[in-house]
Amino acid sequence: MATPASRQHKITVCTDCRFTGGPCRPGADLIQRLNRSIAALGAPLDRDFSIAGTVCMAGCTRPCTVAFQATGKATYLFGDISPDEDIDDLVSFATTYAGRDDGMTRARIPAALLVSEDSGGHFQ
Repeated sequence: MATPASRQHKITVCTDCRFTGGPCRPGADLIQRLNRSIAALGAPLDRDFSIAGTVCMAGCTRPCTVAFQATGKATYLFGDISPDEDIDDLVSFATTYAGRDDGMTRARIPAALLVSEDSGGHFQ
């Protein structure tokens, strides 16, 4: 079995509420559900993900907050996660995320190149 250090992908769940100053029970429940669901996927995904809690991720207006991370990949932060309702979507995202070399799973808008009249119509 792979050790947490050898796992390539990390799912982090907010489990400490800065507003209450105590533990976030929905976050702890979500970690248990994610562990069971990822384990049920079997190899290689069950050996590739570490799932852990962390202190406040400053998403308190959108609890539960979940982050997906891996070296060399895009990082995603999701809020308004319900441990009861969103587990299948989170596991589906984990599967897709693990399968992408760069982690890019969603459309994005790159930084804009602005043209200014002051610059003679050149890109800045």
